[in-house]
Amino acid sequence: MAIVQSTVLKAPEKTEPSRSSSPQVQEAVSSVIADIRARGDEAVREYSLKFDNYGPDSFLIQGEQLQEILDRVPEQVIKDIKFVQDQVRKVAQAQLQSMGEFEIETLPGVHIGQKNVPIDSAGAYVPGGKYPLLASAHMTILTAKVAGVKRVVACTPLIQGEIPDATVAAMHLAGADEIYLLGGIQAIAAMAIGTETIEPVSIIAGPGNAFVAEAKRQLFGEVGIDLLAGPTETLIVADETTDPFIAAVDLLSQAEHGPDSPAVLISTDQAVAEQTLDHINELIPEMPTKDYAEVAWRDWGEIHVVDSIEDAFSLADKFASEHVQILTASPRRALDEMKHYGALFLGEGTCVSYGDKVIGTNHVLPTRGAARYTGGLWVGKYVRTITYQEVTDEDSSAFFGELCGRAARVEHFEGHARSGDVRAAKYAGAALTWTDHSF
Repeated sequence: MAIVQSTVLKAPEKTEPSRSSSPQVQEAVSSVIADIRARGDEAVREYSLKFDNYGPDSFLIQGEQLQEILDRVPEQVIKDIKFVQDQVRKVAQAQLQSMGEFEIETLPGVHIGQKNVPIDSAGAYVPGGKYPLLASAHMTILTAKVAGVKRVVACTPLIQGEIPDATVAAMHLAGADEIYLLGGIQAIAAMAIGTETIEPVSIIAGPGNAFVAEAKRQLFGEVGIDLLAGPTETLIVADETTDPFIAAVDLLSQAEHGPDSPAVLISTDQAVAEQTLDHINELIPEMPTKDYAEVAWRDWGEIHVVDSIEDAFSLADKFASEHVQILTASPRRALDEMKHYGALFLGEGTCVSYGDKVIGTNHVLPTRGAARYTGGLWVGKYVRTITYQEVTDEDSSAFFGELCGRAARVEHFEGHARSGDVRAAKYAGAALTWTDHSF
């Protein structure tokens, strides 16, 4: 990738964050996981009390408690949740339909096939923290259900000591089979390892803080994961047609995710870049979420001015940002000229916030450059693509037997070779024993 020269109108005050957790986070997570592995529910309850001041006899929400929560959620919120989940469902169903199964005959009687089989069980982590992120319930639970996952376990923490009613409603309406008021490392460990009351799952998906991400990293292999997500990122490509006020609003909309959320503007027009910066400086003091947005913009915000739209696309690809918004005269050019991004948002009529909350595409996306090698969460993450083989023609089996014998002996795998030998001999009409490999 060619080096792109740019004028830096605003540089970040901090350097690029580490792609790995701090030693302190790693040690804390490792200790909690080991304790839960040893003591199960007892340890889960102790850590929930320690971190969330919540330690009921059962973390499972069901029956009357579930109904009471649903009854507290305003009718309009329920309607909106159902509408958004319908959009997510449509996208996931289209993705599932795009995943082809096949069976081909490569030689006479040699049948090779591919099947898509859903994972049996999945864990969905819906973070809480300062804000209820009920949209994550749509993305993780509903997508798994569309894929055909039979058992979906969902965990979400209390928010400032309160049950997040709307989040629980979203989890229920998305189809969660088990809903637990449980967060943090203890939730990830309980779903991955299992306890006396929580059966383990096969894959865990969903965003979370540094401790949640580190727990997923340490448990990966014992359980599957969607990806390791870091702080939310956004990048806007702008030209002379871009409305600087909209660009400013959209950058700050993502900066409010947290104090370590990068927001980047790459513009081919100096005036647009300068006016966007002016608007940002005017908007931040009035933002209800400025505690996060102001720090994020100060520490991680960037504005670059480049000579051409080609340079803008090239520089944007180097960032490989989670979200890339194209606010240019011809936004669809990015579909052909850009390669590295978690999700692309084309034109002024759309925005990253649509993807986060309502439009239907999945918002669990790669960060910290991971878009160079992976996409985000989608229905295929909950499906195993597996193959099968069948050889029914004796001549074809004899042919492969001889080929297998030669190929395996080049690698000094005598046992493999003899598996081919016995078929070559049998279907050539001769008897063959394990020790007879003279031909």
